[in-house]
Amino acid sequence: MNTTDLPEESTLIKRLINNDQQLFVTVVKTWHPSLYSVAAAIVGHSIADEVVQEAWLSVIKALPKFEGRSALKTWVTRIVANEAKNRYRKESRSVSLESVDENWATDSRVISDPRFDSSGHWNQRNPAWEMGSPDELLAAEELQDCVDKHLTRLPDQQKYIMELRDSAGMEMEEICNILEVSSSNARVLLHRARDKIQQVVAKFQRTGEC
Repeated sequence: MNTTDLPEESTLIKRLINNDQQLFVTVVKTWHPSLYSVAAAIVGHSIADEVVQEAWLSVIKALPKFEGRSALKTWVTRIVANEAKNRYRKESRSVSLESVDENWATDSRVISDPRFDSSGHWNQRNPAWEMGSPDELLAAEELQDCVDKHLTRLPDQQKYIMELRDSAGMEMEEICNILEVSSSNARVLLHRARDKIQQVVAKFQRTGEC
């Protein structure tokens, strides 16, 4: 079932406030994939379902006070994102990436290396990794572990925006609505996050160290 199969907005809100259980189940099922993607981008897949469920409880409590300043789905998505951010802060030990040795950060090869795309990931068509030796494949796995570790060290807003954009594949306008940031600010944060991760990749490439 698609979002277009749901009642129009005002009817949808009224029926949900009036405790239409069947419609509520339909909305939850219809919106779950996109809400799950938002939660997973912020807290990971292991607890994304739990985060979405907790967010729906908050939605039920707050729905009678919904003022309609945004679309209902946008409002619900923002609640999911806030729930995910709160869980992430509670469960992660945030360490600033600024503590990493950045003596190598100005190396011009970071930008020009053809093995990496603009977000710092391995290019999928790189034959060296597709047909690589066990040692090369192990190095690729170690690189991914290194990138994952440094992703958790990014400032929160940078991490959220990079994950929502590059992992969840969301449009910037939607991300801005969810995180309540301006378009220009979001693009700056995304650029900084990608740049830092690209630096991590470049260092690993040259030294084999995370």
